[in-house]
Amino acid sequence: MSGPDLSHARVLRIAFPIVLSNATVPLLGLVNTGVIGQLGSAAPIGAVGIGAVVLTSVYWLFSFLRMGTTGIVAQAFGRGDAAEVSAGLWRALIVALAAGAVLIAAQAGIAAAAFRLAPASPEVESLARAYLGIRIWGAPATIGLFALNGWLIALERTRAILALQLVTNGLNIVLDIGFVLGLGLGVEGVATATLIAEWSGLGFGLWLARGAFTARPALAVILKRDKLTRMVSVNRDIMIRSVLLQGCFTAFLFLGSGEGDVTLAANQVLLQFLEITAYVLDGFAFAAETLVGQAVGAGLPLRLRRAAGVCGTWALGGAVALSLAFWLGGPMLIDALSTDPAVRAEARIYLPWLALSPLIGVGGWMFDGIFVGATLAREMRNTVIVSTLVYAAIVAALLPVWGNHALWAGLMAMNLMRGVVMAFLYPRAEARAATAAA
Repeated sequence: MSGPDLSHARVLRIAFPIVLSNATVPLLGLVNTGVIGQLGSAAPIGAVGIGAVVLTSVYWLFSFLRMGTTGIVAQAFGRGDAAEVSAGLWRALIVALAAGAVLIAAQAGIAAAAFRLAPASPEVESLARAYLGIRIWGAPATIGLFALNGWLIALERTRAILALQLVTNGLNIVLDIGFVLGLGLGVEGVATATLIAEWSGLGFGLWLARGAFTARPALAVILKRDKLTRMVSVNRDIMIRSVLLQGCFTAFLFLGSGEGDVTLAANQVLLQFLEITAYVLDGFAFAAETLVGQAVGAGLPLRLRRAAGVCGTWALGGAVALSLAFWLGGPMLIDALSTDPAVRAEARIYLPWLALSPLIGVGGWMFDGIFVGATLAREMRNTVIVSTLVYAAIVAALLPVWGNHALWAGLMAMNLMRGVVMAFLYPRAEARAATAAA
């Protein structure tokens, strides 16, 4: 079940739909902001912005389901275990629905904590609470989509993921326009549009994955203790890894705010360069996840090495292209993202860091994909612990004397260290494939 011979064309067939799928995400954000902006008041924009950030942050804690599901299911697919391929999705969806139910039950506490951390005006808080009160009912669907995306990636069905994103985000955009501009529902209209789109997306995703349900494995297989234990272990370590990474980025933003409003705004503009890098390199990292996972499942270490090499070659090419684009077109992108002369000038000072960032970070991105496929979750966790300590040490030592440059240096060092440490640990991936063959 591991598919045809591994080729460059096969990698591109997996990666390219992911890149296109990622491109729909900022488009939806632009439409949301643009539609609510037509109401002629700042409060609705702020309310939707705060509400979306709160929910994105909460849901992101469960994004480990995407990576954990991909690695486990890809290995089952590689060894030809059809029952486990289906059972892997069932387990992930059970976790997703349970997590979503917990978030719905805890919605009052989530809102209270959010506004304690980020106080807002009474009008903005009232509108944001209304937004959260509607959108939180989409929690099971949103977390369930993490599981479905991971399962589809494991089976190389990235065109299905593109279709899923187009349907979900396209419906969201149409409903946004209809509910807000057509019916005048305001913030509640934006929230309702997203809620309907999330559940519709889950329904479409389940239809795309219908093969896992038409041949449902026995309940005893789904709830098999050793499989559940492995899923919990893998997802736990990936979650810790993800929380530490998010903590580094959050610290970057908070510490950057201490450098002044202009520097804070410049950093926000430049972080969009990292978003663009992620949109491109994610495609090749996801390709590595599925192809490496299949190689481990099939017990083929040489095939794993080939998968890592082909995916890594394309990722490196993408990183070089991005770096050149940032060097040459960075000033124009900065000007497109901000009209403030002071912010534009400040962002140009730190642009060299961003021009180097794809080359510095490509190793970390690709080894993440390889380690997800090999389910080396503990190694991923430990790598990020080391990288976080390096980040903290550089920022603590250099921030007082180098200011915002120290923050960027720490972020780049953290990404570089991730690649270096995982390169050192890479033989464990091939060893895992060899063990599976024994």
